[in-house]
Amino acid sequence: MTDIIIVGAGWAGCAAAVAAAKQGARVKLLERTDMILGTGLAGGILRNNGRLTAALELEAMGGADLFAALEPTLRHRNISFPGHDHADLYDIALAPGAVLDCLKRWGVTLRTQTRITGISMSADKTSIESVTDSHGNTYAADAFLDATGTAGPTANCARYGNGCSMCILRCPSFGGRVSLAALAGVRELEARRPDGTHGAMSGSCKLMKESLAPDLVRRLNETGVAVIPLPPGLREDHLSLKACQQYALPEFAENLVLLDSGHAKMMAPFFPLDKLRRIPGLENARYEDPYAGGKGNSVRFLAMCPRGGDLKVNGPDNLYCAGEKAGPLVGHTEAMVTGTLAGYNCAAAISGKPPLILPRSLASGEAIAWTGEEMRTPDGLSRKYTFSGGCLFERMKSLGLYRTSPGEIRREVRALGLENVFSEPAG
Repeated sequence: MTDIIIVGAGWAGCAAAVAAAKQGARVKLLERTDMILGTGLAGGILRNNGRLTAALELEAMGGADLFAALEPTLRHRNISFPGHDHADLYDIALAPGAVLDCLKRWGVTLRTQTRITGISMSADKTSIESVTDSHGNTYAADAFLDATGTAGPTANCARYGNGCSMCILRCPSFGGRVSLAALAGVRELEARRPDGTHGAMSGSCKLMKESLAPDLVRRLNETGVAVIPLPPGLREDHLSLKACQQYALPEFAENLVLLDSGHAKMMAPFFPLDKLRRIPGLENARYEDPYAGGKGNSVRFLAMCPRGGDLKVNGPDNLYCAGEKAGPLVGHTEAMVTGTLAGYNCAAAISGKPPLILPRSLASGEAIAWTGEEMRTPDGLSRKYTFSGGCLFERMKSLGLYRTSPGEIRREVRALGLENVFSEPAG
């Protein structure tokens, strides 16, 4: 019998699977589509701003397996772009294979094209016993972890966005996202935009690098970044719509910012194609993800779980959450941090070990605790939280939690008794 079922193989689900497997749990990871990493396939950025702090904390705690897996895929190291320092850019085409190898090393069983549509609860409705997929297969386990994300399905993008943008999630092909927590009867939370509308639009698009002018491609390949000034007539102010509020800076409205993640990552939630092609060097630009990136992007943060600092969902006693399900946390560093903690605590619960709650003297612990508090307030649900910018990064700096020295961070983690905690077997 499988000990732990994790639903959703994005960055959070994959990190949770590795963390639980390292504790000796038998893990089955179920993914709705035919690829892992989900919206992370539109990512490409590591260690920018406070994400470096979080990555170093995770490394000191013995939970940086996915960061290590990504090292061979890095295209650029320690670059700067508007508002962001010491960023690494990885190749999004190589990342899935690197993470798959990591999952295999830890014995995680992965099943793709497995969309969970049903659930069986215990007689007293206090715990989940099994889940069922759209093909009628049933999966029983001792504990479950919801890493299904908050983007989609198509109806949400139509209702709260500009319609289906044909993004990497491909809901029309594989069926829309189904929340495990919602199936278990958990009343989920919705983020709000400043104008009161629901959700937030994904923060970037990808352009086919081959569709750009050779000199622009050369600049991206050599430096990793291109900042192209925009005349006022071509500017698109989408700053308030973006999920990634760390990029809601004037520089991202006044310039087209491109990053090299194998494709050209465009730091805007959408940009009309006719205007895009009027920019020098982008006369033949073509969107890679989403295909309708000139019209819009996916809408996220519509299904977050009320939860504790141990990332156990408020509801079934054997359900945990990670990634965007754990709150309006933006980015795959944030997903890896919450995924690692949730996977560890899922395994700890099975073995009878007390749950781990990260102390607030660590940036990771403060992020999880503060976001959990903020989710209980209307104002908190209107903000997005990331180590790399916005209100969370400012809070990190004000509390003295933004640190970039590996030695200093390891000494702090050691003093807290948490060095290599995620590498120690539960029991």
